[in-house]
Amino acid sequence: MDGLFTTQSKLIRIAVAGGAGRMGMAVIRSLQDFPEITLVGAIEREGHPDIGKDPGLTTGTADSGITITDDLQSALETADVLIDFTVPSVSLRNLEACIDKGIAAVVGTTGFSEEETEAMRMFAQQAPTVISPNMSVGVNVLFKLAETAAVSLGAGYDMEIVEVHHRMKKDAPSGTAIRLAESVAGALDRNLAEHAVYSRHGMIGERSSEEIGIQTVRAGDIIGEHTLIMAGSGERLELTHKAHSRDNFAQGAVRAAVWVVGKEPGLYSMFDVLGI
Repeated sequence: MDGLFTTQSKLIRIAVAGGAGRMGMAVIRSLQDFPEITLVGAIEREGHPDIGKDPGLTTGTADSGITITDDLQSALETADVLIDFTVPSVSLRNLEACIDKGIAAVVGTTGFSEEETEAMRMFAQQAPTVISPNMSVGVNVLFKLAETAAVSLGAGYDMEIVEVHHRMKKDAPSGTAIRLAESVAGALDRNLAEHAVYSRHGMIGERSSEEIGIQTVRAGDIIGEHTLIMAGSGERLELTHKAHSRDNFAQGAVRAAVWVVGKEPGLYSMFDVLGI
């Protein structure tokens, strides 16, 4: 995050949707390190027990001078950008509000259906929007490395992905695992919808050469681990990313938020943010 503001001197005003959730709180904590960023809104669902509380105090940092609210419109009133870690239906509603307010958005929500994904793409044409299943800088470098490795190794290597997360995670496979599989499929010119295999059980027969396996583990409080296994004759290559805390995701989201403010309406990825 050093040098984040070397090309951005304007004060950035950020609102956070899901402000009392795991990722929202991590984002709010990370903002305390940057005087060039100010938190102007924190949104939660109606009836949430933290509504009315100061988000700075709920995250164990300094008094922010605002309170968590379920009033999306008021929370966005003075914002330049919304960082959203909620659920798909709420993210869609929030992005519509960003369009109405003329502000940017950063969406880290996962678990979108095909219809919801298409709706997000359409909305993003009306507001500068970064959408990524994983805001971690390291994970996005992993996506790029996966593409390069898949092209270099070619069709003679079996591609398998294993993702591990905490027991509370609601969607499976993770959005990161799907994005990783898409990276491999694109590099090998395969249709992921046709070649993805999400589970195996019983007498399944020999593995096909074009399968891309995506396996899910849920246990304990594991924050997130993703491994791409590329196995050929006599050798295998593994690329692994392990998250030690949610801070890396939060810092990536803040980096994306600073980058997207002032951009033209459109759909952007973390590749755009990182210039890779």
